[in-house]
Amino acid sequence: MKKNAVGIAATVVAAPVPVSAKPVSTSPSPGLSGSPAPASASVKADLARRVAEATRRAAETSSRAAIKDNPYMSMPQVGKNKNRPAEPSQQGTGLKMTAHPLLLDTTTPAPQSKKDRYKPMQPKFASIKANVRNAPTPPPAPTPTPVSETSSNPYASASTALKDSGFEGTPRERGTGRNFRFNPKGKYVQLGNEMRRENQLEALKQRIAESAKKAGLDTEFETLEKNIRRDAPPDAEWWDVALLPNKSYEDLSLPFSALNIRNTDSPITIYIQHPIPIPAPGEKNKVALKPLMLTKKEQKKMRKQRRQAELQDKRDRIRMGLIPPDAPKVRLGNLMKVLTSDAVQDPTKVEAKVRREVAMRKHGHEKMNEERKLTDEQRREKIENKKIDEEKRGIFGAVFKVKTLSDPAHRYKVRKNAEQLNLSGVCIFHPSFSMVYVEGASKFVRKYKRLMLERIAWTEAARPRGAEEVELDNGDSGEEGGGDVKGKGKAVTQDETGEVVSLEDNKCFIVWEGQLRDRAFNSFKPRSCPTDSSAKELLGARLSGYWDQAKNWKPEEEDLF
Repeated sequence: MKKNAVGIAATVVAAPVPVSAKPVSTSPSPGLSGSPAPASASVKADLARRVAEATRRAAETSSRAAIKDNPYMSMPQVGKNKNRPAEPSQQGTGLKMTAHPLLLDTTTPAPQSKKDRYKPMQPKFASIKANVRNAPTPPPAPTPTPVSETSSNPYASASTALKDSGFEGTPRERGTGRNFRFNPKGKYVQLGNEMRRENQLEALKQRIAESAKKAGLDTEFETLEKNIRRDAPPDAEWWDVALLPNKSYEDLSLPFSALNIRNTDSPITIYIQHPIPIPAPGEKNKVALKPLMLTKKEQKKMRKQRRQAELQDKRDRIRMGLIPPDAPKVRLGNLMKVLTSDAVQDPTKVEAKVRREVAMRKHGHEKMNEERKLTDEQRREKIENKKIDEEKRGIFGAVFKVKTLSDPAHRYKVRKNAEQLNLSGVCIFHPSFSMVYVEGASKFVRKYKRLMLERIAWTEAARPRGAEEVELDNGDSGEEGGGDVKGKGKAVTQDETGEVVSLEDNKCFIVWEGQLRDRAFNSFKPRSCPTDSSAKELLGARLSGYWDQAKNWKPEEEDLF
């Protein structure tokens, strides 16, 4: 029994025993030989106690080594140290810094195969989004669902089915949507009243639009005009009417021979019509080639050569006898050289004759100059012809907006310059603003534009008739530079009704300018239009858009603020 006990102790106690542990005594007990059964039981109990003590001490030693490696881990308190506070964690510095417990993987490692043993270890935390995507998602923890014999109906309510049964196809909250929903009192009555109110409002807008159109205030309700329906399309378009016997597209169901296509009265024939080519509008504006400009010296040389050639041609004609020779040009200076013998015989008679010839030559020269000079009518006709030639290059138009055009001097300048520059158009006087539309040659429209934007002083009124100077009252006479100052005109004027109108902020702006196809007016007409409809009627359907454009136009400085 001693040998067996010693062998069991040697095989069981494999962990290192501390030095303080007492050695196991192998000496026989004094009463071992006398009582063998009780001695074996005490030996087994002593061995079991020692094995447990050795196992506990080995676990404590391994835990101390782990805490030494990682100061963030706290040593579990066991035995007598359960009530002690946790030991403070130690943290190293530099490369000896240990990882934080949150960065460590505390999960139970999955069993690895031989193939996975040598794979590179992935990081235990996601540093970038790529690692987040590559990180394996942990499988969901299975939740045990107890199966009950009483709740095995999958069509039961959700509250009972989810709790009692494990059926996966159970509908979610099936009974919640079955409740009654009562509409509040007066709900549909209120909806009906809103619909009736909207219909009444649409009918009121329609009546207002029709009455405004009759009264000439259609521009004030531009949004309402869109609601008016357009006319229905015709039964057949004008280009197809000649081909349809009944003037309707229903004739297309007839056979081809019934249509007016291959008949004698059909507009379609075997002949081809070649239209006359029309020159492009831009060809009129081409600049004509001007002759080469010569210097003064070159002009004199050309004149000398031309006169020599003309004189030589005249001499040749005289030699050939085609024209008689010219009479000798006698002057008082060459009298004795030309008329030698006659001058000596009667010098008084010869001198009178010479003076008479000189006077006749002078009179003929002046008469020829007067005949060459243009009369007033011819001069005006020449100017008109030049205007017509300018107009052949193309017609241009411009639209001007004037805040106040009530001063008579401004009206006269606007009208008279348009007539002088052969511009046609209209000047509309409206209570809110005035619009000037002109059309004509490009050169004259450019001059008129300079007149309207630069030359006319719109803030100065006309001088009263019969007074040479007008005094401007600039304030009290005691101030420096104050008192009555003489100037061109005051900054106020009177309109047609006699009301005083201020010209301090009066300005003129150009709204539009461009090329036109032809003229819309024969002359320049100033007209007074109190409403928008009368102004559009004066302009016509073709130019009515200019009025809306001028009315809605604002200068750039006003748009900024």
